[in-house]
Parts: sequence; C-alpha cells; structure tokens
Amino acid sequence: MNRINPAKLLLSKWTAARPVNKEKHFLVTELFRDEEGTVLEIELQAVMTHRSERLPWQMLQDIDTWKIGWK
Repeated sequence: MNRINPAKLLLSKWTAARPVNKEKHFLVTELFRDEEGTVLEIELQAVMTHRSERLPWQMLQDIDTWKIGWK
C-alpha cells in the first residue's frame, strides 16, 4: 500500500502499473474537497493523451495499479 498524504497530492506524478492505450504517466491536476477541506477526489491526467479522469484519492494507494513517481 502506497502511503499518501492527500493534502500533498496536487501536481504529484504517478505511473500506471498496467498501462492502457500508451497512457503510462499521470499527473494529479486538481483536488476536490468537501466543506471542511478534506480531500475526497482527485483529477488524474494522462501525460501522453491529456485525458483526465476523476477518482477517489484512495485508489492511488493500490500498489498493483499505481506507482509513485514516473518510472
């Protein structure tokens, strides 16, 4: 399990463990917070295609899917 501080995710870099459609490297481009400021979701953008997807930040903790940094 990747240890993550959700408040420091903005502009962090991630590598997909199993790339699809040549989308291997990703960048967190936005944080979505609730009224108290707690991070709920992130926007993850593929570097190669600029495709974005919104997902719960906890999904980045799965080491079978995501690796911290660009590798």
